Amino acid sequence: MSETQQLTFSDVASHNSKKDLFVVIHDKVYDATKFVDEHPGGEEVLLDVGGQDATEAFEDVGHSDEAREILNGMVAGDLKRMVCPLKAPLFTFLSFTPGDPEPHASAPQGTVTQPGGSSDGAGMGIMFYALVLLGGGLAFGAYKYLQAQSAGEGK
Repeated sequence: MSETQQLTFSDVASHNSKKDLFVVIHDKVYDATKFVDEHPGGEEVLLDVGGQDATEAFEDVGHSDEAREILNGMVAGDLKRMVCPLKAPLFTFLSFTPGDPEPHASAPQGTVTQPGGSSDGAGMGIMFYALVLLGGGLAFGAYKYLQAQSAGEGK
């Protein structure tokens, strides 16, 4: 049995045309080139997610068991994730960190993921930024209030 090919998102991204189409679903890379014309939802659906992680799009549609079997016949390899050391919890608010997108939660076969079921670090980063600004504003307000109180006592 041969070893499964390991592909990175960079490798997959270059396969995004009708004549050469890879998609990533649940960290598996699939060669959908031969299936583009046969796809029941039309070729445009596949071309929109070509060279990208299509997990959410695939699960949102609620594909049948037959579709999942067809998918098993198109495996090109496994996704090799590139981890960025700056993607630690303290650095999630940085929008310029390199590395791969966060993995999508694996849905058990035969289940449908509800829309909005996935989350990303951008929302937490914005919340963190807003919390820091709010805290700074409150501290400045308290400082000015206390300064005004002490100036009033001196008269």
